[in-house]
Amino acid sequence: MQKELDDLKELSQEPELEKEVERSLEGLEKKVREREIKLFLSGKYDKSAALLTIQAGAGGQDSQDWAAMLLRMYQRYCQQKGYKTGILHQSFGEAGGPQGRIGIKQVTLEIKGEFAYGFLKREFGVHRLVRLSPFSAKKLRHTSFALVEVLPELQKGMEREVKIKPEEIRVDTFRASGPGGQYVNKRESAVRITHLPTGIVVACQAERLQGQNRDKAMKILAAKLYQLKESEVQKELKEIKGKRVQAAWGNQIRSYVLHPYKMVKDLRTKVETSDLEGVLDGDLEEFIGAEIRL
Repeated sequence: MQKELDDLKELSQEPELEKEVERSLEGLEKKVREREIKLFLSGKYDKSAALLTIQAGAGGQDSQDWAAMLLRMYQRYCQQKGYKTGILHQSFGEAGGPQGRIGIKQVTLEIKGEFAYGFLKREFGVHRLVRLSPFSAKKLRHTSFALVEVLPELQKGMEREVKIKPEEIRVDTFRASGPGGQYVNKRESAVRITHLPTGIVVACQAERLQGQNRDKAMKILAAKLYQLKESEVQKELKEIKGKRVQAAWGNQIRSYVLHPYKMVKDLRTKVETSDLEGVLDGDLEEFIGAEIRL
């Protein structure tokens, strides 16, 4: 990159090459920013794939619709980054929204790609939406909340560090259903695993075979237990649960305002933009870049 910069300095002496030099300089600046961000991504799991969970919070149907909007936003972001995504588990909300939209109570997204966890880890927190409610006959302004949780997908070596005893889990099977009660699979292929000592519950319905869903659910459970162990091993679970962030007022990391004006503002980095449509369409680079530099 230094050599490229030196070459551009020489070319800049030629007036007829001014526009070409400007374009090349913009490309070089972009490469420098990308390299800079990767220097910040030197954490233990930053290169790992990610498991991103969105959970609708306070706000009823509006929050369930907001969770669905966030899912689309992250899917679009991952598409732009060249990451592969797949929904491991999804529980749908109530029907009856505009254009028959159905919201989401909770969804877990598997994201495969280099540095997926590193880029997305600081998206963890409460996301707040302010808009005229499409579910209100009077078109009243409504505030919705959704909680985003991001975990690294553990590599084989890391999974061995988390010992899950068979007697410590309860495995339940159920039918994987889609919106409106339409079954994806007539058999009880979806799997829900409860870790009895901690009360952690995970589920997977992505695969058609029960055994494959169980394996993926165990991977999610291992990631959650590993994070719990890494964060503060010595603390009682009651203390950890007591500090759990609630998807409600006062805990948001970012606000998305659709009415009475359009604005997205991150409350930690102070980055803001009026291009709300672009952000909801996956353009998160400015926000994520600022988060990484925190």
